[in-house]
Amino acid sequence: MKNKILYATSVAIFLFASCKTEKKEKQAELTAIDSTISLPQGFSATIFADTVGSARHITVSDNGVVYVKLGGVKGGHGILRLEDKDKNGVADNISGFGSYNGTGIAMGNGYLYATSDDNIYRYKLENGEVPANPSEEMIVEGLVNKGQHAAKSIAVDNAGNVYVNIGAPSNSCQVEDRTAGSPGISPCPILDSAGGIWQFKTDKLKQHYADGLRYATGIRNIVALSWNKTVNELYGVQHGRDDLDRLFPKLYTEQQRVDLPAEEMFQITKGSDFGWPYCYYDNNQKKKVQSPEYGGDGKTTTGCEGKGQPVYAFPAHWAPNGLLFYTGNQFPEKYRNGAFVAFHGSWNRAPQEQGGYNVVFVPFKDGKPSGEYEVFADKFAGKEKTPNGAAHRPCGLAQGPDGSIYVCDDQNGRIWKITYTGK
Repeated sequence: MKNKILYATSVAIFLFASCKTEKKEKQAELTAIDSTISLPQGFSATIFADTVGSARHITVSDNGVVYVKLGGVKGGHGILRLEDKDKNGVADNISGFGSYNGTGIAMGNGYLYATSDDNIYRYKLENGEVPANPSEEMIVEGLVNKGQHAAKSIAVDNAGNVYVNIGAPSNSCQVEDRTAGSPGISPCPILDSAGGIWQFKTDKLKQHYADGLRYATGIRNIVALSWNKTVNELYGVQHGRDDLDRLFPKLYTEQQRVDLPAEEMFQITKGSDFGWPYCYYDNNQKKKVQSPEYGGDGKTTTGCEGKGQPVYAFPAHWAPNGLLFYTGNQFPEKYRNGAFVAFHGSWNRAPQEQGGYNVVFVPFKDGKPSGEYEVFADKFAGKEKTPNGAAHRPCGLAQGPDGSIYVCDDQNGRIWKITYTGK
């Protein structure tokens, strides 16, 4: 009997030690530098968490706790809380709350805010964090959700306002959407309740459209939305329209469809009108031109005079999904106050190689771009730059209290922590 007990004890100790060793090995593997991601000299990317679900947008508390909004509920949760308690660079304490799909997540005014495709919710912070089993309050309900461009990205200012993207459920407001030769509806009725940015109060519950303000209009869809604390202004990067050559083959070539229109970065102020669906930005001509659905021929500017101009124009169809203004001290000085943009990646640049699937950086000074963009982080897609074949697709960006930045992927649920070591 004694020998049996000793044998059982030895087996248990061996199994426990094996499990502990296996856990450490897996953790070591996870913390290893992800050399598949290309970065400038002196930067490194480690895997903070993996296979967490469809990680859309991300925010980080002053205590370094990471909150991620999932595009699809996983394990009954639509929001994840990830904490690196032992400070080894890997999330080791993961929990969740909020049983709804969505995209937007932001922190401010003592609350965490998150969105479904219809509503905006808030969770009161305690000591800077969302407590266990938090109370959920709906602050806005009944936003337009018709499937196309339904993601509700959000940004919060320091004056008690939340800004939400309400994307247009259309490519270009045609009588028959995405149909060759179909004219545009004038005036476009979509703009009454979508195709813009709406502003609501953060301290009022169960608001509807009538309680909010259409802060800006003429915007097809902005998933990359951020409040720039340096200048206290709202910025966003628009998903531009598609299919110019397919819808109007007599006016546009295949190459023009690849190149047009630009993905526009806007400084969004109250009352702005950026021209969708009547106009688009041609980065080759450096101007807004009239859309073909409304009589344009690729050159005329009728109806585009006075429309809001982009502060920067990126290549067509790259699909901007995340925007972050860097205010940390960890990165070299050139990055301070500049903009990082996460590009989800294109599907419609064939026969050329698809574009995006990266994170780019644009230097800023006094709230305006002060130089050309450069690719900051790349190779997320792996061997195949296509929506279905890409290994990962950058979607959300956030800055940690130590000045590192986090990038999340909604394809396979990976979260990277990018740090600067100078080595």
